[in-house]
Amino acid sequence: QVQLVESGGGLVQAGDSLRLSCRASGGSFAYYIMGWFRQAPGKEREVVGSTYDGSTTTYTTYADSVKGRFTISRDNAKNTVYLQMNSLKPEDTALYYCAARDRLKVSYDYWGQGTQVTVSS
Repeated sequence: QVQLVESGGGLVQAGDSLRLSCRASGGSFAYYIMGWFRQAPGKEREVVGSTYDGSTTTYTTYADSVKGRFTISRDNAKNTVYLQMNSLKPEDTALYYCAARDRLKVSYDYWGQGTQVTVSS
């Protein structure tokens, strides 16, 4: 069983930056695809991006809405994945979740509790 704990959310102004962290425990972190998701009030949850760092394959993907502003990175030695968010906009306001899935599976099996990001205009 994998436990995920996000941190780093807060209230910022438009144009500011934040870095979210998600620390994993209880599993083989290096083997998981790690994803960041967000859900704004009244909207469906959407993917922000994902990252995988395997022995032969490494990739990071981003939603079009955050491409060029957000950066996902991971430190397998610390069992932690990060979401660096720059040039934040009010529409980035949401509850941000990290999630983990086995690379051979389609759906994410493990979810954190979320951390709130609020961007004021």
